[in-house]
Amino acid sequence: MSDQAALQELVYANRILAHERVLDAFGHVSIRGSETGYHISRSRSPELVALEDIQHYDADSGIIGSDMRGGYMERIIHGAIYKRRPDVRAVCHFHSPSIMPFCVTGRPWVPVTHVGATVGATVPFWDEQAEFGDTDMLVSTPEQGASLAEALGGHSAVLLRNHGAVVVGGTVRELVMRSIQLCRNADVLLQSMVIGEPRPLTHGEVTLSGVKNLDPRVLERVWDYHFTRAGL
Repeated sequence: MSDQAALQELVYANRILAHERVLDAFGHVSIRGSETGYHISRSRSPELVALEDIQHYDADSGIIGSDMRGGYMERIIHGAIYKRRPDVRAVCHFHSPSIMPFCVTGRPWVPVTHVGATVGATVPFWDEQAEFGDTDMLVSTPEQGASLAEALGGHSAVLLRNHGAVVVGGTVRELVMRSIQLCRNADVLLQSMVIGEPRPLTHGEVTLSGVKNLDPRVLERVWDYHFTRAGL
């Protein structure tokens, strides 16, 4: 994929995740750069992101070039994760209402649907207050970014206390699939709690189903579906 095509796919990811109510006025998506650093929109609501909004940052989240338009304050999240995780090619941070009950209560998110398995068996929990005390709750310093990246570890997602979630992927399409399924699995999990105790997938089911649903042919099918739904 050319650099231009990759940036265009980043734009589509913003639009798709906004349409699917993963992102709202807030939240952001990035992709790793071809050499170093990453690409992300200027500070703009994801549903409105266009190709000309994409900015380029170095590994320390400093702007590359002369683009002085304001960037997302929490872009630190992206830089910190790319530094720690060479396998990650795309990152998304969001505050979907679907996952907020788990962020507020600390109750573990667990996979209960076969497509929820794309997120993995465990989603760790990061408590900014426990480490940094009272803050504005934004992840905006190198220290906060590094702490969050450490909490994420080798997982595919992490929940932020009273704040939202961060999801990573090996490709943009994997990231989109995983971000949507983190939220949809959360919806099913919450509904299930009303009528009984949810039965999570086993570790074996998570492994087998996760691999199956991240097959490139499946990801292409999912991408085409959401691409069309978003009117792209």
